[in-house]
Amino acid sequence: MDFENKVAVVTGGAHGIGQAIAGAFRGEGAAVEIIDIAPGDHYVGDISKKETLEAFAAGVLKKYGHVDYLINNALPLMKGIADCSYEEFQYALSVGVTAPFYLSKLFAEHFGPGGVIINISSSRDRMSQPQTESYTAAKGGIAALTHAMAVSFSGKVRVNSISPGWIDTAYRVYEGADAVQQPAGRVGDPSDIANMVLFLCSEKAGFITGENICIDGGMTKQMIYHGDHGWKLEL
Repeated sequence: MDFENKVAVVTGGAHGIGQAIAGAFRGEGAAVEIIDIAPGDHYVGDISKKETLEAFAAGVLKKYGHVDYLINNALPLMKGIADCSYEEFQYALSVGVTAPFYLSKLFAEHFGPGGVIINISSSRDRMSQPQTESYTAAKGGIAALTHAMAVSFSGKVRVNSISPGWIDTAYRVYEGADAVQQPAGRVGDPSDIANMVLFLCSEKAGFITGENICIDGGMTKQMIYHGDHGWKLEL
């Protein structure tokens, strides 16, 4: 995987999964531009705002003239139907769906050969806990946006999404039930996602587009029934 002289843009790249993705690209020789709402040595801005996205994209293109990889990773707000306001729900969709769409549009004519867009969704695009509607809707939206953009960018840019499961951004090691509820036997960490991002951006994945790849240690594939195989629901 040769990323020398390539330009990667990572939203929400100041911490957690985004930070791991940015670090992985830098480790392979790519130039990385980050936008995040958190303060730091990167472009600081709220990607729910159109003018912020336009100014950021213009700055990247002025500096490099093109982009090779766009990683839409920024985290939407998670609130539920009981306490999520109209404005908060709109904000979650703006960060989680509208911003990835608009950044992709702003960079559309400026991708280098072999350009790739990776959207970070979530295993919550297919399963839920109570009171998570804003986050789940945003993650489901970006998963669907992925295959739509893959068709629109056909022959020019490959577009895929990744749906992480339980990823501990503090790299803690879990034992017992927390670990074994994943068939892989452990909780994930950000490198599990960063490794897949680099693979999907490489020529090795040149025939993969429009896909959503769930990286959750097999958790969404395991059927659980009370009383079977030692599983018990405690009320």
